[in-house]
Amino acid sequence: MSAGSKAVLGVTLLLSVGTVVAVHLQQQRDRERLREGVLRDLERQSRKQENIRLLEDQIILTKHLEAERDRQALDRGPQQS
Repeated sequence: MSAGSKAVLGVTLLLSVGTVVAVHLQQQRDRERLREGVLRDLERQSRKQENIRLLEDQIILTKHLEAERDRQALDRGPQQS
């Protein structure tokens, strides 16, 4: 084998190995990003459920407050007359 052939073979081998390694690393990054996306979605769903629970609590408290205010208004109404 001539020196030129060996050089071409070596360069080709290095480029092939480099390409395989680059593709492997890119796939790992893609998989990691996908996992992070799933975790972000789960966190977002958790926050959404918590917000819904807080909103329901606020609605209940508002109804209690309005009922108490109405009761007080009814109690004060006849006394002031």
